[in-house]
Amino acid sequence: MELRPERIGRRLIHNGAIVDIYQDRMVLPDGTEENYDFIKHKGAAAVIPVMDDGRIIMVRQYRNAIDQYTLEIPAGGLNGADEPTKIAAHRELEEETGYYADLNDVEFLLTLYTTVAFCNEKIDIYLARNLRKTQQHLDDDEFIDVSLHTIDELTQMVRDGKIVDAKTIAGLMTYRAMLP
Repeated sequence: MELRPERIGRRLIHNGAIVDIYQDRMVLPDGTEENYDFIKHKGAAAVIPVMDDGRIIMVRQYRNAIDQYTLEIPAGGLNGADEPTKIAAHRELEEETGYYADLNDVEFLLTLYTTVAFCNEKIDIYLARNLRKTQQHLDDDEFIDVSLHTIDELTQMVRDGKIVDAKTIAGLMTYRAMLP
């Protein structure tokens, strides 16, 4: 039988727009009690947009948590707990990149939890093909640059530490593994 910690209490510390922060009181398998931090996230979706020539559309934006610009696949939070992640990925594709794909050209790739030690953020990553140029529809607080790269260039950027975002690395490496 597997012994696991038991939550005996949860206290909301901060209610935010993207995350809620809690302190959980836990009883450990040896009977001792500890406080655990827990960050509840609303969920997100991301997309790897692949052009007809094989290049991938990437977005560059400032990330306050690490105080630097990052190169990432397009992504965004769900508009409510019931929003299907495929719809969110489809929406973020056009909003952030200015490219559109029919919904049937968006296919599921993988699911990942970004930081399992203290956060439940779950991101479903999709692949989008047959893209058509439209225009970006950025939120008021978004300032995003778009660029095109080959999978070989992006893989090298991962190896060189130039791409540090976990969802981007996982998505790109999974996509690369699918290629002939």
